[in-house]
Amino acid sequence: MGVALGFHIVLAALGVGMPLFLLFAEWRANRTRDEVWMTMARRWAKAFGVLFAVGAATGTVLSFALGLFWPKLMGDFGGVIGIVFALEGIAFFGEAIFLGIYLYGWDRLSARAHLLAGVPIALCSAASAWLIVSINSWMNTPQGFTLSASGNVIDVSAIHVLFNPAMAEQVVHMLLAAYMVTGFGLASVYALGILKGRGGVYHRRALALGLAVGAVMAPAQVVVGDWAARFVGTREPAKLAALEGQWETQRRAPLRLGGIPNSNNETTPYAIEIPGALSFLVYRDSGAEIVGLKAFPKDERPDVLPVHLAFQVMVAVGFGLVALGVVFAWVWWRKRRIPESKWFLRAVVLSGPAAFLAMETGWVVTEVGRQPWIVKDLMRTADAVTTRPGLGVYLVATVAIYALLGAAAVWMLAKLARRPLSDPASDGGYGG
Repeated sequence: MGVALGFHIVLAALGVGMPLFLLFAEWRANRTRDEVWMTMARRWAKAFGVLFAVGAATGTVLSFALGLFWPKLMGDFGGVIGIVFALEGIAFFGEAIFLGIYLYGWDRLSARAHLLAGVPIALCSAASAWLIVSINSWMNTPQGFTLSASGNVIDVSAIHVLFNPAMAEQVVHMLLAAYMVTGFGLASVYALGILKGRGGVYHRRALALGLAVGAVMAPAQVVVGDWAARFVGTREPAKLAALEGQWETQRRAPLRLGGIPNSNNETTPYAIEIPGALSFLVYRDSGAEIVGLKAFPKDERPDVLPVHLAFQVMVAVGFGLVALGVVFAWVWWRKRRIPESKWFLRAVVLSGPAAFLAMETGWVVTEVGRQPWIVKDLMRTADAVTTRPGLGVYLVATVAIYALLGAAAVWMLAKLARRPLSDPASDGGYGG
């Protein structure tokens, strides 16, 4: 399940982010009658079609995996979260229907109608992300139901399930991440093209657009990340303690940079500690008390090492992307152009993979940080998972199938990228 989710989240993020870039490029093309913008929109539409197809396949696998691998979870709480999955299915089919209209409507619909056909794609993809993440946030802060004396779920309120306490910060965090990784991902591709000598208007314009979105989203993500950390501190104190490698309950708790938590002696050596900073960030009071991992029974603590290291990587990459965006914004503000140094372009090439790394490590923080609970304080992961034999076969098959899907997607995208920009069969332009 972890392999499947880790693979699918990349495609899901691009599925949320790409429609906005498509719509912007087409809107600019229709407004300016600029062939470069139209070429960009058409090529990105084809790429998005490939990503959507692979994402639909991996998402379907995940749907079946819920029933195959988590029978106790779905048996006990399927009636709680089922309605949200049903709504997500409606959003997915809406996206698929309008994507078909959008892809096959080039040169068949008016320019205005075609652009409007793309709007539901962006809305439905964002709605899908909202609904799926709301289920995950419900697992962190479950509500919207009552347990009977026999332990059965009754009196389900779908509204309270959907709008659970953790929903807002997790959904905003995920949506910003999707737009950020898409922006830096596109910028990375076109920066590499410029380094290889493709320095035309098309590549520079696409690079500037990707960087502009990434540069806006990265600092916004830092602000939302602070909001999320404060929420975790008050609602999920064990997760916060694992994030920071905080073992002792103490006032003026330090913020740790680096460090390698050791569960045997319950310390976090090699960290740079900023006294009182963690207390201040969570409660806006440097003297506030932070609950440490030792306050929780050992069988109710997250696995602190992967959670802490993943959190450190996520934060470090996030601030690195902010710095890259600041350099871009500064040069653009002063000179109205993209920084041209090779070092900057190389940094942009790395920013795409780095942004996806930050998103993956953020997922690890959210999921592993909740352990040992699959539904916090109500159901343990060990009790929810299937007891069927032969799970290793499923793992090997999942890795093999997803490797093939990934290779096929990369091959198709590379084939599209190699087509000349002037190829009318590929891009079309106006009236193509």
